[in-house]
Parts: sequence; structure tokens; C-alpha cells
Amino acid sequence: MIKASLRSHLTLWFAGLSLLTLLSVGFYVGHIATEQMKQASGNALLSTARSAAVLLGEQLRERQLEVYLLSRAPHLERGNLDNPAILTSMELRTRARAEYAWMGVVDAEGKVHQAVNGLLVGQSVQQRPWFQAGLRSEYTGDPHEAVLLAKLLPGLPNGEPLRFIDFAAPIHNAEGQVIGVLGAHAHWSWVTRIVDSAVSHKGAAADIEALIIDHDGKVLYPEALVGEQLPASDPKSQGWTVGNGFLTSMVTVPTPSSTALSWSIAVRQPLEAALQPARLLLYKLLLLGVVAAVVFGLVAYYLALYLSRPIEQLARSAKQVLNNHPGAHFQLQHPVREIAQLGQSIDAMTQSLLGKERELQEANASLEATVAQRTAALTQANAELLQLATHDALTGVFNRRRFDEKLTEYSLLFRRTGRPFALLLIDADHFKQINDSHGHAVGDEVLQQLALLIQSTTRTTDFVARYGGEEFAVLLPEIAKPDSPDTVAEKIRAAVAGAVFPVVGHLTVSIGVGLADPADNNQTALIKRADQQLYQAKAAGRNQVA
Repeated sequence: MIKASLRSHLTLWFAGLSLLTLLSVGFYVGHIATEQMKQASGNALLSTARSAAVLLGEQLRERQLEVYLLSRAPHLERGNLDNPAILTSMELRTRARAEYAWMGVVDAEGKVHQAVNGLLVGQSVQQRPWFQAGLRSEYTGDPHEAVLLAKLLPGLPNGEPLRFIDFAAPIHNAEGQVIGVLGAHAHWSWVTRIVDSAVSHKGAAADIEALIIDHDGKVLYPEALVGEQLPASDPKSQGWTVGNGFLTSMVTVPTPSSTALSWSIAVRQPLEAALQPARLLLYKLLLLGVVAAVVFGLVAYYLALYLSRPIEQLARSAKQVLNNHPGAHFQLQHPVREIAQLGQSIDAMTQSLLGKERELQEANASLEATVAQRTAALTQANAELLQLATHDALTGVFNRRRFDEKLTEYSLLFRRTGRPFALLLIDADHFKQINDSHGHAVGDEVLQQLALLIQSTTRTTDFVARYGGEEFAVLLPEIAKPDSPDTVAEKIRAAVAGAVFPVVGHLTVSIGVGLADPADNNQTALIKRADQQLYQAKAAGRNQVA
């Protein structure tokens, strides 16, 4: 084996240390920049979401107030819902507000008396939610597809169904009795334009997306995501969260207090796009670190050349002495004091070593015998240490530490080859009662017999370990039929249930089965699934396989 020279070692050490230092600084600065960029982007999204929510809330309050004030008009309080002045008022409102698709007055029985453009006049809307809610109080409703008006109004250019949000307010006569409802349908596109305009007004980037969420967390807008469930925001967050590849900020829309409407505005941006500037900075810092390491390496090489040349000369002379070649010369003078002392010392040592070579040869034979004996003893000790490090001292099966290593090995193999495997978590039922009734010595004997039963029931390729306390774990690398995980687990359960334990008698176990999943980020996900199944087996009455 060719060993590197002192010159190479010094060069590599200098270059390596400089590279490590600069890369560490680069990663640290990049991490700080990433967190600051995430904070800044999250705060920007939060500001945008708040602006959109406030703007939408104000518009909803204005439309609800407009409908309410119109329902309190004097010509409506007179009780005549067919008064032409009512239609004139509604037409003025709809012409002034392009967002209204329909507005009309309905009597207490649900019959439409008057409506803008005569739509639905004479028809019954008694079953419509907005009418029923409007009889009781002011109402603003969630978006819905057009039902009665679908065939009376022109469709949207993009082919999407017509969707409205409803406003309603009760109509009272002079005596305060409810005689009908004033209802209005506003285009859903009016709401979406308000949100989109609020986001674009804040100068948002092109990849920022605004969503409208209902009280159940389902998406109302955009159309492509309608019905999808959006995860609820963490109340402990700073107003924005990171998940599913997005940086998301969600703000509740301040809706009129008189209605049950509960919407939220979510503004999100792909996390990759939000952190792009920080990543570019990190790449630049890493590149700078590599360039600096190359420069430091060149400087270190020339410095090492100056220091190593006399040492290399001493090494060549020492090799001549080793090979019994004549003419070995040691440099006794050098500007560096330590190198001069080294040459003088090696020269003196050479003279002494040559005289004692024979003594060393004799001592070497004795030393080799001693080393052989010590090596054999050390090998035996290492074997015993390996047994203690990987096996449970009580039961003889593998211990928890070796189980974690094996689970990691199986998980890596599964990700690389797709070869599935399974995990059984086995727990002795009511084991605490055995310790309480018969003592811990009997409990230890039960655990030893239980470990033997599990080992004798499983295959030689299966991995059995004591997971902790009275709980055991079995890794199954082969799960194809007929030895499927549930079959193996049932064999273990039946073998334990049919066995007789000294002093204790019979014992049962509960077993949870978990299968490796490609979606697992780490092996703890598989342990968690198997543990949940074990919990279900115990909840089902124990002596079960789940």
C-alpha cells in the first residue's frame, strides 16, 4: 500500500479544513437566509390574505346592508308587494351593481311577486334555503349552482355552471309582521374578482394563488380545486404555515355578524419559488467555498514543499539504513530548528539501533508469541461483547438496538428494490398481573419461554427481537403466501395460547401487524402503524391479531 507523503498530507489538511470551514459558513448563512426568506414570504402572503379578506368582508357587508335597507323602504312597509315602485327600486340597484344576477320580492308563502326582468315571477321559491332563512333574519349564503335561473340566464363563456351567493332580508309591514322576503342573487364571479383583484393589487408574484375556503375547510375557489380539503392552519403559527410543498397564509373573512357565513381567504405560493433567492445565495456561497479551497490548497502545497523536502531527505537516508545500504547521510543543519534536531537525533539513534539489532530480533520472537496469545484473548472478548451488544440478556433474542439497525436496513432495501416486508409487534396480555402475583423471577421465566415459542414458530429468515418489557418484535422479509404476515402472526398467537407456562399456566398475546409503505418517510411510521394495530387487538379483547 502506497502511503501519502507529508507534502500531500499537509496540502490535503489545509485544503480540507478551509473547504470545511467555508462550506460550514455557507450552509449556516444559507440556512439563515432561507429562514429569513421564509419569514418574509410568509408575512407578505399574510398581508395579502388580510387585504383580500378585509376587502371581501367589506363588499359582503355592503351588499347585505344594501338588501337590508331596500327591504326597509317605505313602499315595502305599506304591505303591497305588487307596488310598481318596488320594482323600480330593484332595477335601479341592479343597474348600479353589475354583480346582481337576480333580485325580487317574495311573499310569506314563497311566491315571487316582482323581480328584475320578470324572472321567476309567479313561481314558488318556498323550498330555497335563502327564502327560509330570510323569513327569520338577514341572510348571506354559501355559493351554489343556479337551479331555477339556470335556463333563464346566459351561460358562462368557459362552460362552467352558473354559481350564485344569496342575500336576503325579511320584509315587515307597519305593524312589524313579516310579510315576505327581499332576495338577491349575486354572481359568484363577482366574489372571485374581488379576491383576485386584492391579490394582484398587492403586487403578488405570478405563482401566488388565492383560494376561498368554507367553514368545513373545503375549497370554494378556484374552480379546479372546488371540494378539496385544505388542512387547517396551526393556531400557534405566525399566520402562515408550510406544508404540501406550499407556503400558505389563511385569514378569516370578517363577515356580517347577522349571518352565519364563515369563509377564509388562503393565499399560497410554492415553497420552491418562495425560497429560490435564498437557494441561489447558498449555491454562490458553496461555489465561493470550493474556489477558496483550491486557492488554499495551492498555497498549502508550496508551504508543505518547503517544510517536507528536508524531512523527505531524512526518510530516504533512514531507508538506506534499513536496507543496509552504505552511504546514508543525515542532514544535521537546517534553518528550522526542529528539523535540524530531528536529523541529529536520527543519526544518533541509527548508531544505537544498529548495535542493538540482534537484541531486538531475539526479543521479537518472544513478543510475537505474546501478541498471538493476546490477540486470541481479544478476539474472544470481542465476540462476547458483540453478543452482549446485539442480544437481550434475559431472553437471548436480539435486543432493541439491533432491531433498530435491522429495521433501518430493511427500510433502505425496500426503498432501493421495492421488496416489501412486515413488522409484528407482540405484547403479552396481563403480564403485570404475573409479576404482581408470582414475582419478577417467574415473570422472567415466562418471557424466556415466550421468546423460545416465538423463535420456534417463525422462520429462520425472520428476525425476532425483544422490543421492551413484555413486548417483542418480529421482522418478516418474506411476506408472500402461504407465509403471509397475518398467517405467521396467527401461528405465533395460537402457539402461545396453546402452550403451558410453569407456575403461571396459560398465557395469551396480542399482535399488531404493519406493512412497509413506499410513502413512509422513515421507519417510525411503520412502527406507529403496527403499534396502532396492537392497540386495536388489545381493544378487541386481547388474544387477537390485528
